[in-house]
Amino acid sequence: MAPQESSDQALNQIEQMDQKHVFGTWSYQSEVEPTQIVEANGVRFTDSRENTVIDFSGQLMCLNLGHSAERVEDAVTQQVSEAEYVSPSYTTEARAKLGKKLADVTPGNLTKTFFSTSGTEANEAAIKIARFYTGKEKILSRYRSYHGATYGSISVTGDPRRLASEPGIPGTIKAPDPYAYGSTLDPMESLDYIDEMLALEGDTVAAVLVEPIVGSNGILVPPDEYLPRLKEIAHDHGALLICDEVMAGFGRTGEWFGSDVFDVTPDIMTMAKGLTSAYQPLGATIVTDEIADHFEDNMLTHGHTYAGHPVACAAGLAAIKTYEEENLIERAADIGRYLEDRIEDLADSHPSVGDTRGVGLFRGIELTQHPERREPFGEREDKVSKGSTVLDEVTATAYDEGAYVANMINTLIIAPPLTITEDEIDEAIAALDSGLSVSDNAMSR
Repeated sequence: MAPQESSDQALNQIEQMDQKHVFGTWSYQSEVEPTQIVEANGVRFTDSRENTVIDFSGQLMCLNLGHSAERVEDAVTQQVSEAEYVSPSYTTEARAKLGKKLADVTPGNLTKTFFSTSGTEANEAAIKIARFYTGKEKILSRYRSYHGATYGSISVTGDPRRLASEPGIPGTIKAPDPYAYGSTLDPMESLDYIDEMLALEGDTVAAVLVEPIVGSNGILVPPDEYLPRLKEIAHDHGALLICDEVMAGFGRTGEWFGSDVFDVTPDIMTMAKGLTSAYQPLGATIVTDEIADHFEDNMLTHGHTYAGHPVACAAGLAAIKTYEEENLIERAADIGRYLEDRIEDLADSHPSVGDTRGVGLFRGIELTQHPERREPFGEREDKVSKGSTVLDEVTATAYDEGAYVANMINTLIIAPPLTITEDEIDEAIAALDSGLSVSDNAMSR
């Protein structure tokens, strides 16, 4: 969420113009008070009121390279000067090389990519490809999930933002999640539930679609054996496994992809965000060689005007080269352990911290009003309700103290650029330490 404005902070001219003429996303428009960002560099950005803060969530968990990745900036400029756009029926060096590079860095036999412009479009493509390939219609996803805002992807999304768009596309079914802190089911018991669901649906399910590590619905990290077993269950029932790596991909977890954490190769993988470090809008849907072979003689009835946009592909290729040449994947694993230790320090000193979860530089802090009852401050319905929450107040205080932190339902999401230093982590943790005093004081006694 955006930092909360104080009542005495009037919007400037640009902010007023934006408020009047631009829709705010996922919002009651009467509550939208946009904050203008005037400068961004490294792991920090500055707003129009001269607040310079550490971007401790990488905006929407997407700026893996931070705000000043020169190789990506230069690649965008160079590509615009060579060819700013070509029809998808043509190709460019950037598109061809990025396709090859994704085959190299993704696990197993993932080999051929469809390029789009966002994570939601990447998931739309995955749904269609799974249906085309299997000849089946249904997609099984999970309740604590987010897969995008277009009609197909919002239909397979579990969180309550889907409700206003229902009934959505037909053939979507929801399963429980690997949520050890807040579910009545043990994470591995939830797999038994999915197994039974697939059996009861008969041979009608095209794919099981999951985030290997759930992102905006709480940073849910399953047990090591969860994802391998989920793939076995899906295949036992003739369904594909689709892994949505839009948020977890490109070093965020200390591995190239969340699937790599669990040594699993999905049948279809989707990605965006870190693919270009958000420097250009680019999504990708990559499939195994078996699925790719199917479309040699079966039409892929899918396309976009901007499929394989050369400027976006140039940004993606440069971003991956940056991850490789600066060893940022390995670095995220190393400094992620330091981040974990500092978050545990917060948990030890703040009774309102109920649970901490995460891998690498992909961390969540779940708050509680009452640790023994695991009573949350934020509820699922808060995502579609008016007004601010205790978590909004926590993050607003942290912002005032120098760190931007996103919050979703009842969890603070920590996902800084992979370039962040230990000193910068310490600075952001100090700001969050101040913010958590708000939730400590709001606890039920």
